[in-house]
Amino acid sequence: MNILVVDDDQSSRQAIVWFLKMQHHEVTECANAEQALVQIAANDFPLVLSDIYMPGMTGHELTAAIKALPDSWRTDIVLFSGQANLKSAIMALRGGVYDYLEKPVDVEELSAVVERVAEHQALLRENHLLTKKFDDAVEVATEETRRDYSRMNQAASQAFVGQVGIFSEAMHRLWDLAHKFHTDRTIPVLIEGETGVGKEVFARAIHLGPHGDTTTAGVFVDINCAAITASLFESELFGYEAGSYTGSSSKGQKGKLDLAKGGTLFLDEVGELPPALQGKLLRVLQEREYYRVGGLKKIKLDARIICATNQPLAECVEKGLFRRDLYYRLTVGHLVIPPLRERREEIAPIASLFLHDFARKKRKQARTIPPEALRVLEAYDWPGNIRELKNVMELAVFASVGEEIGIKHFCALRPQAQNVTAATSTDEREKTEGLLLPFPPQGHSLKQYVDDIIKKVLAAHGDNQTLTAKYLGISRRALSYRLENKHGDLEEF
Repeated sequence: MNILVVDDDQSSRQAIVWFLKMQHHEVTECANAEQALVQIAANDFPLVLSDIYMPGMTGHELTAAIKALPDSWRTDIVLFSGQANLKSAIMALRGGVYDYLEKPVDVEELSAVVERVAEHQALLRENHLLTKKFDDAVEVATEETRRDYSRMNQAASQAFVGQVGIFSEAMHRLWDLAHKFHTDRTIPVLIEGETGVGKEVFARAIHLGPHGDTTTAGVFVDINCAAITASLFESELFGYEAGSYTGSSSKGQKGKLDLAKGGTLFLDEVGELPPALQGKLLRVLQEREYYRVGGLKKIKLDARIICATNQPLAECVEKGLFRRDLYYRLTVGHLVIPPLRERREEIAPIASLFLHDFARKKRKQARTIPPEALRVLEAYDWPGNIRELKNVMELAVFASVGEEIGIKHFCALRPQAQNVTAATSTDEREKTEGLLLPFPPQGHSLKQYVDDIIKKVLAAHGDNQTLTAKYLGISRRALSYRLENKHGDLEEF
């Protein structure tokens, strides 16, 4: 709670303040009643703890002044005094204080009275809210939620705008089309693509527009259709009126369509939408209006609808798993994002973006990815698409020591990455053919020649000693010995 402590005795006041802060309350302290009234006029204090006998205005007079305020019910008053007597206690209780304590204040009694005040104030505020008109109360709650959404979306959008990388003609065309969809909020948009391909990034691009203006775009409300049971989905989407069903809130609840008013509703994994709700969503898109569960009043839709799926919805339609009419309605605006393996030219620049971003966040020195490591990234099929690439680069930066990210740092790649060597066999042959060293005219010792070969092979395998030893046909122990003792005998091999 937000608590105001009033006491002219500094040591007593600081002891009470210290204890309340240890109990995780927000505490304001004043040395006299006049200062307290200034604080009460500017802040909401569910509890005021005040000494009775103070210079100037007494605790009894402070109580009377607080009780004369229009919203005095929002504040419970507890008085305490070192000159405890029955007359003073009776006067305090008649003045409307919540409780009366003796000084020095016992911490257990103080803790108990604070807990009781918290419960009392919660009941008072809830009852006061319920006495207002239902629609007004819900509108206030919704507006608060909308502001929370707006603040979160603004922070998320600012981060999102700075991290987008478009490095191919196909993606540029999709990006431009997404910005065009932003200009008409009545057009529903379906975004299709594999998991991790960046569907939500494009949804936010449609929501924000080419200038990324979070102040005019409104709120961005998202629902994962696969994460909510069919029995709850309708009330989550449309909201419900008070007493619509057993266990529902006595105040009713506005749905995500209400919360998205003036902004965007993003339905992720729309292919998982229950069949019974597919028809209701179609009606909302066609009529641009809806009813809450148990409601009789039509509500105008004032939100952009964006849907996304990692399923091929056209196939789901042919199998009878998704309504054909809803599919055609959703594809008025249609984006199909290709998987990362079909735009390999973007792998290297996107990986570089992630490298610099994570290096900055984790305060690492990593700055570059050598060509042999990039070849591994570009040859991998990335079943998890950009999300998987992001995870791989985050772990690689975390595991790095110097300024360079090598193949050995890609430990987050899936087992399929073991086949990358076969996929890049041509490159590997080109690298190994380049290992042959020229014979200098002035002569070259055999030991130095062996050392040079080892250095070349080791560099070609990204400093991986196991692969280097396997390539040279020696044991890893022999290679380690040679690296540590460059002047060792050749017989060690």
